[in-house]
Amino acid sequence: MKTLKALLKEQYNPDNFFLIAGPCVVESEELLNTVAEKVSGICKRLNIPYIFKASYRKANRTSIHSFTGVGDVEGLELLQKTGQKFNLPVTSDIHSAAEAAMAAAYVDVLQIPAFLCRQTDILIAAAETGKVVNVKKGQFLSGESMKFAVEKVKGAGNEHVMLTERGTTFGYQDLVVDYRNIPIMKHHGAPVIMDCTHSLQQPNQSSGVTGGNPQMIGTIAKAAIATGADGLFIETHPDPSCALSDGANMLRLDLLEGLLEELVRLRQAVK
Repeated sequence: MKTLKALLKEQYNPDNFFLIAGPCVVESEELLNTVAEKVSGICKRLNIPYIFKASYRKANRTSIHSFTGVGDVEGLELLQKTGQKFNLPVTSDIHSAAEAAMAAAYVDVLQIPAFLCRQTDILIAAAETGKVVNVKKGQFLSGESMKFAVEKVKGAGNEHVMLTERGTTFGYQDLVVDYRNIPIMKHHGAPVIMDCTHSLQQPNQSSGVTGGNPQMIGTIAKAAIATGADGLFIETHPDPSCALSDGANMLRLDLLEGLLEELVRLRQAVK
């Protein structure tokens, strides 16, 4: 089993936050290479440890007509190839216990989607792979209650668990972020990550396509650093308007560098 430090290898920097970033879903090899090359270059310059992210499949879609992926094995193979090409650890989410072992053969971190964070069989199956497990806090849960997710992973013999804050349901079509959850979840003995893009979702739109407020990504990220987040999760795309999934929430790729520069300065000031 790899610790976060071992996973990040020479990238590891205890004096900085780490970044999980990439497009929402695997659309093509070209897209993965474009994003990984750009973001890894920025992170190397700024000494930010970096984990590349893309979903090999999107199981939680509002509409039956929404894009879900290029195929499970095809998507996982492209993720693994990208990680190897740019010497990066990679992560993707799983949607059932049966997927854990399959995905673990290709990725370094298994992500548990927020809607599934209470599913004991998925948490245990992910833990038993020996991979780092990143559990997203459900939009319907408090930070305090995430201690049970941590207990499930560690109880299965895997000490390497992370927690991600991604907002709390506020009415039918909006989310809010309670920044108390960051220090609260750190007390569970796990690194805490702020999802700066999904926390800005506006779900349940009548169009069947989730909306968002990407202009607020910087605000969410800065507040997370100020309140002690260990890592940030940011989905990014060269042209979010053309993205096949969650385009309304993603940060345009050419805006990422300036934001990360600001966040590094803020982290230094906070420390």
